[in-house]
Amino acid sequence: MLSNMASSLILHKRIETTLAKAKELRKYVEPLLTRAKEDSTHNRRIVFSYLNDKASTKELFGAVSDKIASRPGGYTRIIKLGNRLGDAAETALIELVDFNDALLLANADKPAKTRRSRRGGGKKETSAEADVAAPVKKEDHPVVEESAPAAEEAPKTEDSSEGTDKE
Repeated sequence: MLSNMASSLILHKRIETTLAKAKELRKYVEPLLTRAKEDSTHNRRIVFSYLNDKASTKELFGAVSDKIASRPGGYTRIIKLGNRLGDAAETALIELVDFNDALLLANADKPAKTRRSRRGGGKKETSAEADVAAPVKKEDHPVVEESAPAAEEAPKTEDSSEGTDKE
């Protein structure tokens, strides 16, 4: 059973199984992945004796060994999925770490974490430095256009002779 699951894991890069089987599969497949890092006839024969599958052995020593060459260990990841409906067995997803493209892209976009202390110590900005450091946006200070009042709005005086007839 473990050799079939290991072959499926190598070919499909992730499989869903029970948590107990996933933990045992990790112990079974990690040494095989370590052997695949050095491509020799001896290592190929040992891996083939465990897997009994020519296609998975070829895939392991081809694409998989190229991806895990720089990794010192920990080639698999187990993710708990919850309980199965039929028998309430804990299910898990076991996958090869270097082949999860969605997670690799998310980690590449994420900036590196900086270490912060709980004390919150550090240099406080003074108000003058804060004004210089913070750029001023046009939205923060709208420009008010001042215009001269229109001729109709100008107050009329008695001296003006615009058609008012006082007799």
